[in-house]
Amino acid sequence: MDRLQHPLFARAFARAVGALDRRGAAEHRSRVLAGLHGSVIEIGAGTGSSFPLYPPAVTHVLALEPDDYLRGVAEENAATASVPVTVVDAAAEHIPAGTGSADAVVASLVLCSVRNQAEALAEIRRVLKPGGTLAYYEHVRSNRPLLARAEDLLTPVWGRFMGGCHLNRDTLGAITAAGFIVEGNVRFNFAVGRLNPPLAHILGTATSPGPVPQARTDPA
Repeated sequence: MDRLQHPLFARAFARAVGALDRRGAAEHRSRVLAGLHGSVIEIGAGTGSSFPLYPPAVTHVLALEPDDYLRGVAEENAATASVPVTVVDAAAEHIPAGTGSADAVVASLVLCSVRNQAEALAEIRRVLKPGGTLAYYEHVRSNRPLLARAEDLLTPVWGRFMGGCHLNRDTLGAITAAGFIVEGNVRFNFAVGRLNPPLAHILGTATSPGPVPQARTDPA
């Protein structure tokens, strides 16, 4: 599988994540992780900043991170995590886990940068048990028309320098279109840096009714 690496962005993100967490991102992650239990898959784990925040009821976390540099940092942080964590080289569109094997999947500031949201969400449904939880914390397209238009215009250039990040994705719409049942969703504005404008974010959970139906291959 062809994988894009973003070495400059990865190093800059690793340096900035501490300040991001102090501004409120760690609190947001704690909210989205609260109540999870059993076997969890975290897509796009980054540096592993969520690892210390998992509740004791989580028995194991399979953490996916395709970027070589960030995965190395995450592997170091996994050693001191609050729960058992295994870090692997994988992307959200190709989750190395069996169908219906996970109690929950966590997406924290990653669905903005996956290559294909529909494919990633289909994979998440595949690996979740029926009734399993997608816990998400993401920035999304503004509902203010002028700002939304600016995000549309900036995204092609922004993504080149920010690890493939899209400023203008309707992630909640993509989650519902993938067949998830949204159980709770909060929308709020949050500035990731002192000099950054506030961006629209969503935080919540959604339930999978079961794996994505597979296309029939037998004769009609």
